[in-house]
Amino acid sequence: MDKSLFPTCATCPFKRNDRLCVKAGGKHPPNCPTAMQQKLGEEALACYQDEQVLRMARESAIVEYNCYTTLPDGTRIPCHPRILEIMEYAKAMGYKRLGLLFCIGLREDAKTVAEIFAAHGFEVVSVICKVGNVSKAALGLEAEHLHNPAKPETMCNPVLQAKLMNDAEVDLNVLLGLCVAHDTLVMRYLDAPTTVLAVKDRMLGNNPLAALHSSYSNYLKKPV
Repeated sequence: MDKSLFPTCATCPFKRNDRLCVKAGGKHPPNCPTAMQQKLGEEALACYQDEQVLRMARESAIVEYNCYTTLPDGTRIPCHPRILEIMEYAKAMGYKRLGLLFCIGLREDAKTVAEIFAAHGFEVVSVICKVGNVSKAALGLEAEHLHNPAKPETMCNPVLQAKLMNDAEVDLNVLLGLCVAHDTLVMRYLDAPTTVLAVKDRMLGNNPLAALHSSYSNYLKKPV
């Protein structure tokens, strides 16, 4: 593809309800994928003819709709947290066995999540990031990249987490607080569909968007 046609939707200059992707005949920049990539759009739409893909997309849309309630004045407001959305989606898809892949730093949260999933009738398979007890030496790390070179450190093992979930034949994987790139690796090796309950952000209490919704974003826009 010509680089000039690479999509840049994140910086689209038009208001939400004026955009071509939202309404027919809407406004769009020259590289708008809705306007310029119609062939790919048709190919993507054809994928929804697959029974399983169509079902996943339909149930996702229904769960999204049910996540809002209507106030007496007609205002629509959200009413379900993400953990409830995940369970509603899993039930709609007929998933029975959920895989919970979590960071050791969120072990207490993982325990609560597992209890909630079980209370709603799901079978829960859970695997911690340090599974396998493999030393970071296996990664060839130098002492300068170890928190305490004098003490053995266990590496995070997302590949083993994924293989254990595949072996357990879970229906849906749920990621909880895995580190950057550990989540990337685990999704690379997982067989079953995967969603995310929460991500790791050590500085911001696992709320990475806080960096964008504060003055800290000004600092981030000026890398040194």
